Amino acid sequence: MAVSVFDLFKIGIGPSSSHTVGPMRAARLFALRLQHEGVLSRTARVRCWLYGSLGATGKGHGSDKAVLLGLAGHEPDRVEVDAIPALLQAIRDAGCIALAGTHQIGFDEPRDVVFHRRESLPLHANGMRFVAYD
Repeated sequence: MAVSVFDLFKIGIGPSSSHTVGPMRAARLFALRLQHEGVLSRTARVRCWLYGSLGATGKGHGSDKAVLLGLAGHEPDRVEVDAIPALLQAIRDAGCIALAGTHQIGFDEPRDVVFHRRESLPLHANGMRFVAYD
């Protein structure tokens, strides 16, 4: 069986790819699922809760950045690293985010990305929960 270097190492934003690659992919898949199920256009707000290590150290390790980028439709191995600060600043300054890159909604990061520092979900130590509201 051949093993590629890409099987061993995950490409993503840092400083801790273990705290960014999964959250970015999960947030993107959540937004794409809303689109696929035909409810993206009715979505007025989204919230994300991070648990376990993501909740405890995620802010310092970039999980919040990864969630914003993922909700906006970016992929960990395709987002232009040099563009990340401007992408994040635009979301934060405008107070809105384009879900899956297409549907603009209001977004208040302190309210809509919540870190549960001392709580874990039952099925995995580093869990996330996303909810969409219409």
